[in-house]
Amino acid sequence: MTSGAQLSQQQRHLLERWLPGAEVVRDHSWGLVGTVVLELRHNDVRYIAKAGDDKDHHLARELRAHRNWLRPWTSQGRAPDLVYADADAKLLVTRYLPGELVQGSTHEREPETYRQAGLMLAQLHDQQSVEDEEFEARENAKSLAWLNRPHRIAPDVAARLRETIESWPTEASSLVPNHGDWQPRNWLVHEGTVSAIDFGRADLRPALTDLVQLATRQFRSDPSLEDAFLDGYGRDPREPAAWCRTRVRYAIGTAAWAYQVGDEAFEREGHRMIAELLPDG
Repeated sequence: MTSGAQLSQQQRHLLERWLPGAEVVRDHSWGLVGTVVLELRHNDVRYIAKAGDDKDHHLARELRAHRNWLRPWTSQGRAPDLVYADADAKLLVTRYLPGELVQGSTHEREPETYRQAGLMLAQLHDQQSVEDEEFEARENAKSLAWLNRPHRIAPDVAARLRETIESWPTEASSLVPNHGDWQPRNWLVHEGTVSAIDFGRADLRPALTDLVQLATRQFRSDPSLEDAFLDGYGRDPREPAAWCRTRVRYAIGTAAWAYQVGDEAFEREGHRMIAELLPDG
């Protein structure tokens, strides 16, 4: 390879074996986490290589999604095809998917983008459904763990959040294949067609959890986008009590995680959500 110094020696050797002499065209890494995302060119074909560091747990999820859940999208050219992967090395290579990132573009304000995104999400969710007796308890435990780590949530607010979480029921949940970060920064538009990228948070979860990021930002600012999304999805999966629990958990995780990685704007968003969602004391 002609670049890619961020990769481990094992990852570099694998890429050289898979794509000998590949050139790094662009570094798409986010920077806040240890995942490296490189756009490569090999024999005039473009690829995306994703590599995790020692702390990474996203590559295994991404690989599972590619192997089990993305066929409804890849069959239409609406998600990248997996070409090479090594789970132990935390490395995978996909075909480059052309398109303009929706986030920050005019497409982010167009209802048609959200109608297509809703339809795609229904295709993902409708493949499988499993009952899980422990999901709610696990999610509650994760939120309580966030509150026990360093954060800037006020002590009295954190105490009220703990009390609220501990009061919640823990009934069985129906889990479906879930993207885990379904929002415009993970959508592309090419010739009017929306496609999806980044499956590092993919897992089995309740369907409604894939709407939480959109509800926090895009649906909040323009209800017509929510209407278009639900029209594409075909129904509204947000049962009110479960939706409230999901949003509170997301708010806690946002505030605490963003504080740990130093993303102050995202942290403020988490605090705003907590203030809006916490029951009056």
